[in-house]
Amino acid sequence: MAHLLGAEALHLEYPARIVFDSVTIGVNEGDRIGIVGRNGDGKSSLLGMLAGLREPGSGRVTVRGGVTIGVLDQADTLDDDDTIGHAVVGDAAEHEWAGDARVRDVISGLLGDLPWDARLDSLSGGQRRRVALARLLAGDWDVLALDEPTNHLDVEAISWLAAHLKRRWPASAGGLLVVTHDRWFLDEVCTVTWEVHDRIVESFEGGYAAYVLQRVERDRQVAAIEQRRQNIARKELAWLRRGAPARTSKPKFRIDAANDLIADVPEIRDAVALQSLAVSRLGKDVVDLLDVSVSFGDREVLKKVEWRIAPGERTGILGVNGAGKSTLLGLISGTTEPTSGRVKRGKTVKTATLTQRMDELDEHLDDPVRVVVSGLRTSYTIGSGSKAQELTPGQLLERMGFSSAQLSTPVKDLSGGQKRRLQLLLILLDQPNVLILDEPTNDLDTDMLAAIEDLLDSWSGTLLVVSHDRYFLERVTDQQYAILDGRLRHLPGGVDEYLRLRAAQDAQRAKSAPASVPTGSSGLSGADLRAAQKELAAAERKLERLGSDIAKVHARMAVHDQSDYEGLGALSAEIRALEQQTSDLEERWLELSEEIG
Repeated sequence: MAHLLGAEALHLEYPARIVFDSVTIGVNEGDRIGIVGRNGDGKSSLLGMLAGLREPGSGRVTVRGGVTIGVLDQADTLDDDDTIGHAVVGDAAEHEWAGDARVRDVISGLLGDLPWDARLDSLSGGQRRRVALARLLAGDWDVLALDEPTNHLDVEAISWLAAHLKRRWPASAGGLLVVTHDRWFLDEVCTVTWEVHDRIVESFEGGYAAYVLQRVERDRQVAAIEQRRQNIARKELAWLRRGAPARTSKPKFRIDAANDLIADVPEIRDAVALQSLAVSRLGKDVVDLLDVSVSFGDREVLKKVEWRIAPGERTGILGVNGAGKSTLLGLISGTTEPTSGRVKRGKTVKTATLTQRMDELDEHLDDPVRVVVSGLRTSYTIGSGSKAQELTPGQLLERMGFSSAQLSTPVKDLSGGQKRRLQLLLILLDQPNVLILDEPTNDLDTDMLAAIEDLLDSWSGTLLVVSHDRYFLERVTDQQYAILDGRLRHLPGGVDEYLRLRAAQDAQRAKSAPASVPTGSSGLSGADLRAAQKELAAAERKLERLGSDIAKVHARMAVHDQSDYEGLGALSAEIRALEQQTSDLEERWLELSEEIG
């Protein structure tokens, strides 16, 4: 494979510490590299040096002649006076960018909900981030260097971005460097993983799942990482093998080796014990939403929602921005009142919400971490039954990645990730029995996410999670719901089912909306164009029928005798066959859409 860029003997240090010491690495044609590591270990610095944005203290970065590098860093460099359209396509005439299938795909995937002529100073930080990403992806680059590209993207946009990057170059061309804590994205896109740690960069073959396996093997052989971190990694590997068939069906790591490694690892959660403990703490009644609707002025956000939340339930909630997720959480926590219908709460329910605002820390900003924690409970129980374990707040802090030195740090001087962990700690020490997590993964690296997931595995209350981090959502919850057109819908097929439903919605809207692409941009002759349009319309009708058929089979499964394993297996096989037809037809639909323009 041809060499694109590389680094030789890179050294980088700050007054207080050395970040890299003689690092030599390279990027070849076809490499799709994910960069992981603890916060502060130098991931963004490495990306910046390779992309030419910062100079190393010593050593050098070499780029093959003619290679172009496109960079998305975390700085906002957009002009407030610019418009979305001009920021993305510049002065290009409409027929030029509208005739480019890739540019249209980028605009649709990232900016479909934003007005094309809106000024950038009217956008939120997350919207500006999407504009910056769209501007970059609309260009033609040999190498893309992306620093946290999934920040501010929802599940659909992250799925779109993964698909875009996978098809952007031929398999043996182009190069990708991406710093991200989104483990699903790493597994979906990357073929190589670089771990930044202890002043070095260590390379692993494959995406996140393969990296976890290889890291466990490395740690077992050389005992380079403390035992508890290894156990968490092995536990995560067990989940990857047992609980994520969609991942492990791919040849990303050796199945036999993985099975040997997890032979003595128990299931990640003792569901029976946790359920029993949840019932003892909560009783049988938690929160019931009974025919609930919520309106704000003339806009009905939620429509006739019926949901009886059970003790010990672990549910993920999906929906586009503005769909009503926060309103739904407000009904459960009691901060929002329904316009119609009734919310019924159990007498013993104690709800706590991990918000994105970190309000819990405001009164403690000048206090050292040790002082904040000392004013709370003296112990915290994890696990249940014979496996129950009492931890002091200090031990819990250590488990969540705080060093002894950091216990004396004032809260205001903590990093974003440290504040996030402390916020969760304060909530857990208050011992709620219904825990709501609203985008809990912000500012956390992959190791710390694994540690928090491990902690939540032993939490015995009802858990409700809203997150755009697909990996985290699938890892800590047992089922998912979606808010679609104001209604709450159960997703037996999980996140994949949600993405199919949303794609079907978008296809239906596109079918009924007037065309916005200039006529004649497809390049097809009249007869070929009419034939492609006819096939496209037929594909859209069949996709709608398949979506309806899948929903009907799910409905049959829901009322089927759950002890009839043979019958349930036949229904599952029927769903898989319909889903495969849907997937094949969606690929053909995309091909036709690109041909037609």
